[in-house]
Amino acid sequence: MKTSNPEVQRWKCTVAYDGTQFSGWQSQPDNNAVQDFLERRLAEVFKGPINIQGSGRTDSGVHARGQVFHFDAHWSHDAAKLLAALRVGLPPTIQVQSARRVSETFHARFSAKGKIYHYEIHHRGYADPFEHPFCWSLPQTLDIAAMRAAASRLVGKNDFRAYSAAGSVEKEDTVRTLRELSVNVRGKHLRIVAEGDGFLYKMVRSLVGALVDVGLGRLKPEDMTTILETKTRTHRVVTAPPEGLFLMKVFY
Repeated sequence: MKTSNPEVQRWKCTVAYDGTQFSGWQSQPDNNAVQDFLERRLAEVFKGPINIQGSGRTDSGVHARGQVFHFDAHWSHDAAKLLAALRVGLPPTIQVQSARRVSETFHARFSAKGKIYHYEIHHRGYADPFEHPFCWSLPQTLDIAAMRAAASRLVGKNDFRAYSAAGSVEKEDTVRTLRELSVNVRGKHLRIVAEGDGFLYKMVRSLVGALVDVGLGRLKPEDMTTILETKTRTHRVVTAPPEGLFLMKVFY
């Protein structure tokens, strides 16, 4: 939607947050979503209600290093002063990292060309207390070679309906292009990187859950393709817990 008031500008902001204590990104009745906190702060800055549009929702417990949102408002100062104003009054677990004026045709969600997510896993023992809130901690040893073989089967343009959340209310095209799905290892730490032109509801956590089951021997690498081709979500695909997932960047 374009702005009709010539004094109103469109602002693009990037925000990072620790999602542990929040009810996800999207505004919720309990007013405890990241969007709720940002809109309350914006209302204080602009002395009136401001609605923001995010690049997409993240679930309760999911984190972000590069979530993007936009809003329309009149601001008579420069971007640096707006950023300073937004950084005051928010919880320390929400930090607005950048703010700049953009064209009125820009839309945080609909202008996005892709996203990259990281999912953090600690295996072969339990993560320490400082890492635990930000990873999936598994005492078992994962078969990395099998996970990589499984991941390679899903890269490309596919219908990912079988890896989206069952019962999702989103009536959307379920074809996505997965540009990267990789398993990176450093000692006991695994990072699964997922990059694509877009992701379905809980798709990344579903992909991770299936890859971990491959790593545990519960699924075979070729099962990933079989599941994909069914285009039906079944109990064979588990959803990884939210605390390991980070929205890293949105591409425009």
